Amino acid sequence: MKSILVTIVCIITATYSFSQQSISAKITDSTTRKPIPFATISYGKKSGVISNSNGDFQMYLKNLPSKEDSLSISCLGYNTKQIPALHFRDSIILLSPKSIELDEVLVSNKNYSAEEIIEKAHENLSANYHFNYNKSKLFYRESYFNHITKNSIKVKESTIPEFNQQFMDSIMAIMPKEADDYTELLGTLYTKTNPEEKHKLDIIKASHLYDKKKEVSFDGLEERFNTIFRKHVKRDSYFKIKSGIFGTKEDIDSSLFDSADAKKEKEKTDAFVEEQRKKEEKRKKNFLKHRKNTIARLEKSSFIFEDSHLNFLDKPNKYKFEILDYMFLNGDFVYKISYEPKRSADYKGTLYISTDNFAIVRVDFQNVKALKNFKLLGISYQEKLHKGTFIYAKNEETNIYTLKYAESETGNDFGIKRPLKVIEKNKNVRGRRKQNELSTDLHFVMSNVTKKELVVFESSATTSNDYDAFQEKPNVIPTYLPAYDPTFWEGYNVIEPNQAIRDFKSIE
Repeated sequence: MKSILVTIVCIITATYSFSQQSISAKITDSTTRKPIPFATISYGKKSGVISNSNGDFQMYLKNLPSKEDSLSISCLGYNTKQIPALHFRDSIILLSPKSIELDEVLVSNKNYSAEEIIEKAHENLSANYHFNYNKSKLFYRESYFNHITKNSIKVKESTIPEFNQQFMDSIMAIMPKEADDYTELLGTLYTKTNPEEKHKLDIIKASHLYDKKKEVSFDGLEERFNTIFRKHVKRDSYFKIKSGIFGTKEDIDSSLFDSADAKKEKEKTDAFVEEQRKKEEKRKKNFLKHRKNTIARLEKSSFIFEDSHLNFLDKPNKYKFEILDYMFLNGDFVYKISYEPKRSADYKGTLYISTDNFAIVRVDFQNVKALKNFKLLGISYQEKLHKGTFIYAKNEETNIYTLKYAESETGNDFGIKRPLKVIEKNKNVRGRRKQNELSTDLHFVMSNVTKKELVVFESSATTSNDYDAFQEKPNVIPTYLPAYDPTFWEGYNVIEPNQAIRDFKSIE
């Protein structure tokens, strides 16, 4: 009986280890030895991943591979490589560039101009892309980076000794100069590619990687401020706050001086804190709604939609197009066409268009000028960066293209450089009403970068009945991670993290 139990345990353990077998490697160019991003690694008809920006990938196999099973690695402009999965041991996979013979360039009966190819792509848009109910398994990652390049309060005048430059510098010192934040989720998206339809998302697993200690708390500062105010400020005074030509009036909080008022104020504060707690709980419960809308906006920013910022199909007269080359993509020829503004367009980039059906299988884009530029009275805001990539893959059974990968990176700067003056006044004191004054110069400059990545592993057509029948689980809260955990996504096929995520660790 004991030997039977041992045998059963061994079989279960072996089966589990096989089911969790993983394959990982880096994909590089055989000539330049540079990493190849966005390469497709396929295993069977439905399983597959995409290499990250550094060429890295990891894939988990559900079953022990047989002698017939193999990995297929393909990427734009490279020869497809087949590798047996059973004895895979490579840490680096080399792809060789696809060579094109001169006679292979003659891929059609007519030599189209770049403008004619774009026109054909527009004409075939509805035939080439999926616009019906769809179900897709996806992985989404959002990375947020905040960098404060300037934060200073210069004290020009102060009648209160404690409000000196050293005190202001101590306040600035506690503010973190840099912070990063990562959200990841794996789920199934039900959608109809139509603005009137709402997306539905089934989140399988989600994580939120950030440092809670960088959430600045001013609890200690509040008491220091209160002590200084009680010492120098009269209870029946009021404040005049001025910044340039703008000004406002604020009454003194009587709870600073009167215990009865303090009790009432505490009750108000407790009620306010409870309200904020409920709002925070509601915000967490809205994680599903927020991320679902973010994914939907990312998908709908693609060129296949009329209101997309990538409007080179709808408004081709705004762009200059040029055929750069012919390339191979998964065994098919594509035109490589550059586009750049010749009028008031905002973006430039590269298009890869099938010579067979004129489907755009990939587009790279980047803004050529600031998308928003606001500056008034010492306040400035600039959207200076928006770049990314969309990659579509063809379903061999339906010949319809669906989204395989989307990446979007945005960056903006915010700044404020203004004087700030706080004046204490009291009409019940003889003589001049002005009691105290604090005059400062504020100077803050902040940069933010947000990167979004979406990988669609499986995509299939579905029906309105399936869409209507699915019910979301709204109260989804991501798992908080204070440091990168390589085991969190173990057993799941996701896009490999970059070095910044791997190195992330909260401050001790």
